Amino acid sequence: MALRRFLRFQRGVAAPRFAELFGDELQPLDRAPWEGGVPDGGRIALSEVTLLVPAEASKVVCIGQNYRKHAAEMGKPVPAEPLLFIKPSTALNPHGAPIRYPPDSEEVHHEAELGLVIGRRLSRASEAEAADAIFALTCINDVTARDIQRREIQHTRAKSYDTFACVGPWMVSGLSSADLRVQCRVDGQLRQDGRTSDMVFPPARLVSFISKIMTLLPGDLVSTGTPSGVGPIRPGEVVEVEIEGIGTLRNTVEKVA
Repeated sequence: MALRRFLRFQRGVAAPRFAELFGDELQPLDRAPWEGGVPDGGRIALSEVTLLVPAEASKVVCIGQNYRKHAAEMGKPVPAEPLLFIKPSTALNPHGAPIRYPPDSEEVHHEAELGLVIGRRLSRASEAEAADAIFALTCINDVTARDIQRREIQHTRAKSYDTFACVGPWMVSGLSSADLRVQCRVDGQLRQDGRTSDMVFPPARLVSFISKIMTLLPGDLVSTGTPSGVGPIRPGEVVEVEIEGIGTLRNTVEKVA
């Protein structure tokens, strides 16, 4: 299957739209690509638009400790079943937008992750059905207030601050998730470097498992866990999540007054 790149964008004050990316140009679509969107209007230079989060997710379902080495660095066992938590849609943050460092935390971390974009409504799905429902792959930075996470049993507060779910710059369909390189750099310094083949639970199994708990809707995102090497980010730094075959998600960090 040929690789195709899709995104959401805004041009000026016009309403957000979906588009397919062709090199340095994008072709607007009349609706979401998983709904069969077709070209609508002329091509636009990528430099003329603002990139948005590529999918309009009602929720971001995240997986904890899904890489063995990351579980070890956190001092936790490899889980027997996927460990789930949710980031709200208000945490979504696109490529190029700042990560807002909250005053409540003194230790905010990066977590580079492969994101799955769900393409159809899914409930109580088999692994085969789940695999078919994964429309595309994207880059996610599961930003985490680590000091708050350590203090609390639940992950909700530490994971849910506004801008703590960075996603983009686009989504890619037709790309196998089996063995992709996942990296994170902070100010150009390599911090994380893993492969999706090291996951404890692969993507189709994760999506099937989640669908037996909650209904997944078109555009929802599943963040599949992070490799080892998580660490702090600070105001003024540039954080990059790069995934083989997808691209590089880039966000600066700014202090919230």
